[in-house]
Amino acid sequence: MVKRATIAILLLDIILLLTPAPCLAQGYNAENKALSDFLTRMYKSNPFEGVRIITDYDNTYLVTVISLDKTKYQNESIMNRVASVKAMSEANRYLNGSNITMDMVIHMTEHQDGKTDTQIIERIQETATGYVKQLEQLTTFSGSNNRQVFIYYKTIN
Repeated sequence: MVKRATIAILLLDIILLLTPAPCLAQGYNAENKALSDFLTRMYKSNPFEGVRIITDYDNTYLVTVISLDKTKYQNESIMNRVASVKAMSEANRYLNGSNITMDMVIHMTEHQDGKTDTQIIERIQETATGYVKQLEQLTTFSGSNNRQVFIYYKTIN
């Protein structure tokens, strides 16, 4: 009789251990998926590029959207690298600022027949210092006009 009770308890313990318990926590991937879906819908309804700050109930995100023409890149790897560098550059400019200088040279040449040629050369240079850590690719999708859209983000405080 004792052996049957012990065996019954062991079987019950095994059944309880093997039965999955329901999990109600929202995971990291579910949060990223919700943010990705929201930003994709937002972009498709009104396309934009550059940096935006997005706030939800729990977090604030720095979001960088880059759109590249697929025909200008030999392969997907190069396009991904270019998008990553551009996203970091945009985020760095937003967070750390930049210094923009402009030079304009007007060159006029007078010909013997009395006509003049005017050549205007404008040089714009932007300098930024800093580095943005932890900028992560959230999603990528095909946009309009044969463009690939990349969305990067970083959680900020």
